[in-house]
Amino acid sequence: MNIRHAAASDLDAVSAVENECFPPAEAATKESFADRIKYYGNHFWLMFDGGKLIAFVDGFVTDEPDLTDEMYDDASMHNENGKWQMIFGVNTIPECRKRGYAGELLRRAIDDARAQGREGLVLTCKERLIHYYAKFGFVDEGVSDKSTHGNAVWHQMRCQLT
Repeated sequence: MNIRHAAASDLDAVSAVENECFPPAEAATKESFADRIKYYGNHFWLMFDGGKLIAFVDGFVTDEPDLTDEMYDDASMHNENGKWQMIFGVNTIPECRKRGYAGELLRRAIDDARAQGREGLVLTCKERLIHYYAKFGFVDEGVSDKSTHGNAVWHQMRCQLT
């Protein structure tokens, strides 16, 4: 497996994986990913099996401590010197799930955030995934009052590094 950051040439593959992993109301658009890669391609962790993208994690950096819905759609809010690494998506194509790939990418994102001196990482997830993210040091802060993305109920979780 090869892990690397995103480039503009990855746009189609990233968008295709996103659409396999999330329902339409929650999936980011191809246009949104184009902006995300432009502003913070170095905060995408892409995993390839041969030449095929099978999993990725992405999110920008900010001084804002909580993940908000506006962040998903406005990549220009990225602040490379920010305190918090947000995680917007953890994606693994269905046929490659339950093999530890997402966990490997999360560990890489955590290691990179630590090396970059971030205070920590923040993500939102559905209740059924709280135990999964807890394995990586994320702590449930309860139902988010700042994100109802896709008209879903999201729990905000934080992995404090400092």
